[in-house]
Amino acid sequence: MIALILIGGLGTRLRPFTCRTPKPLLPLLNKPFLQYQFDLLKAHGIRETVLCTSYRAEDFRKLDPKMTGVRLRFIHEKSPLGTGGAVKNAEGLLRGGEPVLIMNGDILHALDIRGFLKSHQNRRAEVSIALTRVKDPTLYGLVQTDESGRITRFLEKPSWDEIESNTINAGAYIFEPQVLELMPAGIPYSLERALFPKLLEDGRHVFGFVSQGYWMDIGTLESYLQVHLDILGGKTPFAPRAASRKTGLLLEKGVKLGRELTLGSNGDRVLVGRGTVIGDFARFSGNVCIGSQCRIGKGALLSECVVLEGTIIGDGARLERCLVGPGCRIGAQAVITQKTALAGGSSVEPFSHL
Repeated sequence: MIALILIGGLGTRLRPFTCRTPKPLLPLLNKPFLQYQFDLLKAHGIRETVLCTSYRAEDFRKLDPKMTGVRLRFIHEKSPLGTGGAVKNAEGLLRGGEPVLIMNGDILHALDIRGFLKSHQNRRAEVSIALTRVKDPTLYGLVQTDESGRITRFLEKPSWDEIESNTINAGAYIFEPQVLELMPAGIPYSLERALFPKLLEDGRHVFGFVSQGYWMDIGTLESYLQVHLDILGGKTPFAPRAASRKTGLLLEKGVKLGRELTLGSNGDRVLVGRGTVIGDFARFSGNVCIGSQCRIGKGALLSECVVLEGTIIGDGARLERCLVGPGCRIGAQAVITQKTALAGGSSVEPFSHL
């Protein structure tokens, strides 16, 4: 089975970080987010992937096949075609007669792909949609199924009195080849709002597969931060890479540590990127991710935050549950508070309070 990943979106909810980097290439624990999807595909025996590009398409061609571990092919949209239009645009690169796995490029999902395919085949489905359970389905599009797993209804952002289940679209699908013939070519078209409702209306075989694994849409600043904290906190099956480990510290190559560092409680972890230097008496609270080639000043305090590569943090600065883009300069004694997102290259003067 071949995989097709939809990565053409502008990532507007993740600005300012997506102004220079497409969302699927943003670092997650110091490696491109898309690599987690490649690793998942490889673990289930899928080695061939088509990337459906639009925004900053040239950035994806810089991916090193030796690092990704999968064979990459690319199809470009000159103008955005939507999820369905992107799939249709890639039809010529898919193998005839075989089902195709389609994945959204902004979701971290511990999907059991083999189980998903087996369910699809056993039910003789034309389309299978991976589902996940959420605590508050009013924030999403609800997908209702009958006892056999056949999808009976799509309900966009329902009110609580409309809710009969808590399963939502998890952003992964298996299509049989004939389904591609039902979609128009060369125009914007939506899987979620056009194709799927039409398939139900026509009585086609559309089934849901409830995934039990971790699921997170990284498309907002809050969720992008949270997914870092979840992985470091051991709440996912994904693990950060590190060349060496000390109590509470995961260190990539070339890290230099100052004296008498203070770490959080047992179980908290700090990932420190390649070549980063941490000054004496620096303090860490909760789970923290620091990118490569950063400089953390003497006595600085970092609490549940993400700092991207090349950033310099001054002596005594304090960062609390925030996101700091690449190449920032944060002055001594500056305070960066919760829900702040600093664009790459930002400069914060000493003693500032954001």
